[in-house]
Amino acid sequence: MVAVARFDEVEHDQHVVLRGMSWQDFEALLALRGDRAGVRMYYLDGEIELMSPAKIHEGRKTMLARLLEQWALETDVDLEGFGSWTLKKEVREAGAEPDECYVVGSSEKAVPDLVIEVEWSRVTGLAKHEIYRRLGVRELWTLKNDGSLLVRVLEKGAWAERIKSKVLPKLDVAWLVSFLEHDTQSKAVRALRAGLRKRR
Repeated sequence: MVAVARFDEVEHDQHVVLRGMSWQDFEALLALRGDRAGVRMYYLDGEIELMSPAKIHEGRKTMLARLLEQWALETDVDLEGFGSWTLKKEVREAGAEPDECYVVGSSEKAVPDLVIEVEWSRVTGLAKHEIYRRLGVRELWTLKNDGSLLVRVLEKGAWAERIKSKVLPKLDVAWLVSFLEHDTQSKAVRALRAGLRKRR
């Protein structure tokens, strides 16, 4: 796990877990919601989680995503972002709408290489790591409410905690996460960009 400064928890995400639900119920709820933003949905073994992220959750997620995207831009890494792409595998009874997700290289892949999830509130709902394991996501980054980043890499069908990224081997994850200490996204991105340019 990569450590960084603590953040004060000032608001909570809203979670509702519906039990005894079928895959068809999950599909129906996705269809009812349509393309409207706001509520993310997850499915695992007959349970559906509806999650409405707090402002601070979205801010943390966006700051990490912007830092990663700026790093990729400055280092000429082909990184394609797909936001809360709805991922589903009925046969594995798993579905998710991640906070952020990315494909490295070709954007034709059926599953993202990297997913970012933020666990901001004390209540975390369904086991997201199990959902993404079943979906075949290669790497899962979980930003915890204490400011630490947990990097999980899929190896032989199971998660292994690592301090380095396997899908982005040139990235110094601890260095990237250190920029989350800045109080605004713009300051964080500018500092990262300046730091990268000094390294050249």
